[in-house]
Amino acid sequence: MPTTPTHALAGFAIGVLLAPANVAWPYHLVTPALGLLPDLDVLAFSFGIPYGARFGHRGFSHSILFALLSGLVFALPLSFAFAVPWWHLWLSFFAVIVSHTLFDAMTDGGLGVALFSPFDDRRYFLPVRPIRVSPIGMAAVSRRGLQSLISEIVWVWLPLGIALGLQALLHPEG
Repeated sequence: MPTTPTHALAGFAIGVLLAPANVAWPYHLVTPALGLLPDLDVLAFSFGIPYGARFGHRGFSHSILFALLSGLVFALPLSFAFAVPWWHLWLSFFAVIVSHTLFDAMTDGGLGVALFSPFDDRRYFLPVRPIRVSPIGMAAVSRRGLQSLISEIVWVWLPLGIALGLQALLHPEG
């Protein structure tokens, strides 16, 4: 999987790219958190749920259905707080959450992601898998951890930075 900072940064950047006009600043605190949301499934390990199970790591919480449902769950109440249409928040939040899944599906390790759970619990990778899977724990500060971070910078940070730069150039007013 990509690192926690990469998922949060991607959530923030995608949130900026898809932000409703004049949305309140707390929106930009929600999107990084939603970028991390699918990885709450690591709590399953504490309950003895194996990695490859439906509710294991990269299982249901990494599915398209989860992204649709959780995006809606957050969009409905926050639409009132942010004074924007719920459907606009829903689309933004869905894109942020599903980006986590797609980035995980672009890694070179693990079992893949359960894109279509609960209808199909098979794990999938995307055809292009350039992101080095990040090591867990202290191994993240190893040579392999550095290689993972570099691949994330190249394949996630840089493209999102270019997209944000283009948006700023093409739409300087907002």
